[in-house]
Amino acid sequence: MPPSQIIRVVDLETTGANPMADGVCEVGWQDVALGAEGEWELYGDGGARLINPGRPIPPITQAVHHILDEHVMDAPWWHDVARQVLDPYPKRIALAAHRADFEMKFCSPAQSAGKEWICTWKCALRLWPESPSFSNQVLRYWRRPAGLEHDRGLPAHRAFPDAYVTAFHLRDMLNEVGPDQLIAWSAEPGLLPRVRYGPDRGKAWDEIGEDSLASFLTDRDIDVRFTAETELARRRGGGEVKRPARQDLLL
Repeated sequence: MPPSQIIRVVDLETTGANPMADGVCEVGWQDVALGAEGEWELYGDGGARLINPGRPIPPITQAVHHILDEHVMDAPWWHDVARQVLDPYPKRIALAAHRADFEMKFCSPAQSAGKEWICTWKCALRLWPESPSFSNQVLRYWRRPAGLEHDRGLPAHRAFPDAYVTAFHLRDMLNEVGPDQLIAWSAEPGLLPRVRYGPDRGKAWDEIGEDSLASFLTDRDIDVRFTAETELARRRGGGEVKRPARQDLLL
């Protein structure tokens, strides 16, 4: 019998970042499942498929993932394989990706059967705020997850190796707080542990002054705004910045 709970990690390589103008050229996946002993572990071998993006792959993008036009010219279209990858049997309870907002742009609710997503980037901000950075690969070498086979997670920026590495982050997150909390955090903007720029760059948000904090409340970056609002709520009794309470802000 398959496990009762499975989450599929997905990674896409594309021709660019705009789903209206760009296409998928590779998809990779790796499952994480709840075992009989109550621990989440990697499940199955995972896999990858090249996809015909329906347009040329720009050289600047080829320089990232090294997928060439001739590699994908005979590959299937994304709309022909997306449902098979995103909604296989047995049903997955959620999908996951590092910086999942990117994958979600190319995966419609119809293709994913309306599944909720877990963003391991957003969850890493909450669970491992001491990390020097929060990219998939920095987390890999900073954390050194148990069981990760070094060569199987290479080369970076290819769909299966990236999904494989992300799956280890997801496994450890699930064993720490469970899927419901990860889904809830993923539905919100990212909660940044440190100020990204300006005179207070590198400081924790609870270390900066009121005037500096106020300047971030209208920032163009939604993650910065959300973090500043959350810190303001904490200062007004709304809970700790790393575990914010949901409430309306009265500015």
